[in-house]
Amino acid sequence: MIRIAQPAIGPEEEAAVLAALRSGRLAQGERVAAFEEAFAAYLGVGHAVAVSSGTAALVVALSASGGHGIGAGDEVIVPVFTFAATANAALIVGARPVFVDIRADDYTIDVAQIEAAITPRTRAIVPVHLYGHPADMTALADIAQRRGLIVIEDACQALGASWQGRKAGAFGTACFSFYATKSITTGGEGGMLTTDDGEVARRARLLRNQGEEERYVTELLGHNFRLTEIAAALGLAQLPKLDGWNERRRANAAWLSEHLEGVVTPVQRPGAHHVYQQYTVRVPSNQRDALCAALREQEIETAVYYPRPLHRQPLYQKLGIGGSFPQAERASQEVLSLPVHPALTQDDLERIAAAVNGVRRRRTGVGTRRG
Repeated sequence: MIRIAQPAIGPEEEAAVLAALRSGRLAQGERVAAFEEAFAAYLGVGHAVAVSSGTAALVVALSASGGHGIGAGDEVIVPVFTFAATANAALIVGARPVFVDIRADDYTIDVAQIEAAITPRTRAIVPVHLYGHPADMTALADIAQRRGLIVIEDACQALGASWQGRKAGAFGTACFSFYATKSITTGGEGGMLTTDDGEVARRARLLRNQGEEERYVTELLGHNFRLTEIAAALGLAQLPKLDGWNERRRANAAWLSEHLEGVVTPVQRPGAHHVYQQYTVRVPSNQRDALCAALREQEIETAVYYPRPLHRQPLYQKLGIGGSFPQAERASQEVLSLPVHPALTQDDLERIAAAVNGVRRRRTGVGTRRG
């Protein structure tokens, strides 16, 4: 089976985990601190705060921002086509997510629609660098500055991506995930908050640790969102390999885009450096299930990220948070992610292309490239 994702765990990772286990210090310690330092240096930001997941990073980022945090009575603008955690984090801190549609080409938030979604209660915009393609951070920064809003990047799928030469996650406060399918993993779960704001970083460190800086002195209501030493050891072993893995993803994506027929392949907008956390094509909605099934029969795993936009989720329908989002609706019916991870061989790539092209040719009777 060619998997949709394949975590790369080699001798360096195994040795790092074993050393952490043998150290006798398994809770947050020197390895977590070293991982934070290395991560901040990689992005070129002042602070990195390790937490237990990407969702935890989003919750902490919202709670730590804007002086006393974002919470009850506030609104947070998020794209409607994303993983539920982006909007759920706003609900968790007591705020209300406000949905905005996406661009049709790169699946990031449609900046042209943000102004209409701003109200006197709006405090923050949370753009998502979906599938590894960065959002238009130039336009977002302009809106935020003019309207006095906070920008919190959901960069969970975009570690190593950049916008106009600046890394995703380096534009303000940002959140990353080290879940098992991400570009680097810390053992299944893990996350990081990054910022140049020293006060946001200080509050984030309190919030991840029961509101304590000094042990048993509780300064504010916090959580147990700490990262383990074992997880940090894995992250430290993987981070130096990230750029090489991302370049392999980009090469695999370029090869697939050149050889796939009858599907709409991903774009990379001018100014963007796409890292293809997911390689997502578009297929007519009435053909997607058949293509998935045919690829599965040939032992090629695929995935649909995401089959239901947030305004169609039962939770948000119950809360009455909705609207009209035609681009997200269409994308949810047409997107299909194919394997692109660095472990793919040339034979794997050829198998994927042959399988997709074969199915499309049988259905249409022709092989029109890029549909």
